[in-house]
Amino acid sequence: MPIDEPRTGSLPVPGARLYYEVRGTGPVLVLNGVPMGAGGFAELAPLLAEHYTVVSYDPRGTFRSGVDDPARATPPELLADDLHRLLTALGDGPAHLFGSSGGAVTGLALVARHPGQVITFVAHEPPLPELLPDRDEVRAAIDEVCDTYVSAGREAALKRYAAVTGIERFSQPPSARGGSAAPATFTAPADVRAILDRFFRHLLRPIVGCRPDMTALRESPTRIVVAGGSTSRGELAHRTAAALADRLGTRMLDFPGGHTGFQQEPREFARLLHRVLSGPA
Repeated sequence: MPIDEPRTGSLPVPGARLYYEVRGTGPVLVLNGVPMGAGGFAELAPLLAEHYTVVSYDPRGTFRSGVDDPARATPPELLADDLHRLLTALGDGPAHLFGSSGGAVTGLALVARHPGQVITFVAHEPPLPELLPDRDEVRAAIDEVCDTYVSAGREAALKRYAAVTGIERFSQPPSARGGSAAPATFTAPADVRAILDRFFRHLLRPIVGCRPDMTALRESPTRIVVAGGSTSRGELAHRTAAALADRLGTRMLDFPGGHTGFQQEPREFARLLHRVLSGPA
C-alpha cells in the first residue's frame, strides 16, 4: 500500500501552537506519544490509515509545536487539555486513542476529565510509579536522573534513566533493526538533543509523579485497554502498566516488541491495534 503524504495543520491552544498530521479516512484514531512527536509514528500511522482517519501530532514544546514560555512546567493535565482541544477542533464525534509512555499518561488524564471524547483508549506502558509498592525508591531515583542532568548533562542523565527504567533508548533507529524504513522515521541528532533537554527539564518529573484518578477511570464510559510490550517485562513502564491494569480490574494485553514496539514491529503492532479497536470489549 503506498504511503500517502499526510495532511498537516496547526492549532492554536493557550500558550502554544500544535502541529498535527492527518492520514486516511474512517473513524478518528489519535496516536499520542510523549516526549515523542508525530514522527515517531511515521511507520505505524500509514498502516492504520486504511481503516482510520489517523491523527498524530507534536505535543507542546516538541519539534514543530512551539510554546510561548519554554520554561513553563508541562504536567500531564496540561497536555491532556491540549489533546482535548485538538479533538474538539477535529470534530467528527468521539475518537479512538492510542497513547504510549507519557502519551498514555496524557490519555488517562484526558479520559478522566473528558470521557465523552474517547471511545476506546489503548494505554501502552504508561510510566506510573506512584502505583507501585516501591514508589518512594523510584521517585528518588527519578529525582537523581533529573539532578544528574543539571549537574552532568544529558548523556549522563540518559545513562541514569536507562538504569532506572530499563529502557536503553527512546527509540531504536530503523538501521539498527535491519530492513528499510521511511526517511521520516529518522530523527536528526539536534532534534534528539532538544527533546532530551525538554524531557529532563520539564516532562519527566511531572509524568512519573502523576496519580491517575482511578475512580473517574473506573466509572468512565471509555473502554480502557492496558497494553504492555511482549519483550519489556521487568522494565519500569511494564511494571506500572501491570499495576494500572490491576487497579482497573482488567488484564494487560501483550503488544509486539518493547516500549517502542510500534517502531520495532510496526506491521504486527498495527494488526493487533486494529483488532483491539474494532473488536468487542
